[in-house]
Amino acid sequence: MKVLVTGAGGFLGQYVVKQLTARGDRVRALCRTDGDALKAQGVDVARGDLRDRAAVVEACRGIDAVFHIGGMSGIGGCWRDYYQSNVLGTRHIVEGCLAHGVGRLVYTSSPSVTFDGRNQEGVDESTPYGGPIASEAGSPASGKRWLCHYARSKALAERHVLTANGTGGLHCCALRPHLIWGPGDRHLIPGLLANAEAGRLWRVGSGANMIDTVYVENAASAHLLAAAALNPGSPAAGQAYFISQGEPVNCWAWIDEILSLVGLPSVRRSMSPRMAWLVGAAYEWTYRLLRRREEPPMTRFLAAQLSHSHYFNIERARRDLGYHPAISMAEGMQRLAASLRQCGTV
Repeated sequence: MKVLVTGAGGFLGQYVVKQLTARGDRVRALCRTDGDALKAQGVDVARGDLRDRAAVVEACRGIDAVFHIGGMSGIGGCWRDYYQSNVLGTRHIVEGCLAHGVGRLVYTSSPSVTFDGRNQEGVDESTPYGGPIASEAGSPASGKRWLCHYARSKALAERHVLTANGTGGLHCCALRPHLIWGPGDRHLIPGLLANAEAGRLWRVGSGANMIDTVYVENAASAHLLAAAALNPGSPAAGQAYFISQGEPVNCWAWIDEILSLVGLPSVRRSMSPRMAWLVGAAYEWTYRLLRRREEPPMTRFLAAQLSHSHYFNIERARRDLGYHPAISMAEGMQRLAASLRQCGTV
């Protein structure tokens, strides 16, 4: 099978590419850079940006399946950037699939599309989106219930992919992996360690909130299973799936465990959810006023995520995709510890 992977140079994308090439698939990657590391693996690199419709459509030529992983993530920045990268970029992918008769599209979404600032305890895919999605290109105020631009843009993109299912022979599904971690991560774990070393880590709330995570190899495997399941008449076609370890952990105990891997102390300082929310709102207002595009240290979305439980029922993924996390939390943590030692972090 010949496949296209967007975001192939990113954390999850690299693992998806590795698993695809290991089983003998021919892989093309859509990259904004030369992609030399991917070329060294025998990957065909197509230069282009998701916002460039012509480049995206051309990259889909001769492809059997697309893994659309690329896009803009984060909790800061302006709506226009998220809209162009995530919403328009995804629309270009769908157009490319339809133009060239691609049969399968797996879109990497996010559980944040259902987060509305309240606890999510074992919720399933029947949970509605966390805010209104009727207006796409309007001002951020039109999505006033969304806590961040990222979540809103991913919901719009996910809806577009699922709506396209069944059009022109295209079968689509969306995966919602939660808190992907493991060796090679350049954002979640490094950011956590950097904040801890700088003394910027504060526990938000009582510290009792439970969360889902997913080890990166399990998340990658779910993508390959999803593509394989997208056959005519498959229950996977047109569906979204939460993807996780299937074993929720205490958020702050897990953070402390990661810190202990590199000899850092546990998080000792704390603040109330209300205080974190107010601090986040103040940062958002200040950054918007100063037109700063980098991520602020706190936002309302982050305050709510750090103080609430969010874990998911993955029974649908088990049933429809045959997904079973092969790497347990314990084994994943051992692999993470080994990689940190190898990198000299410990």
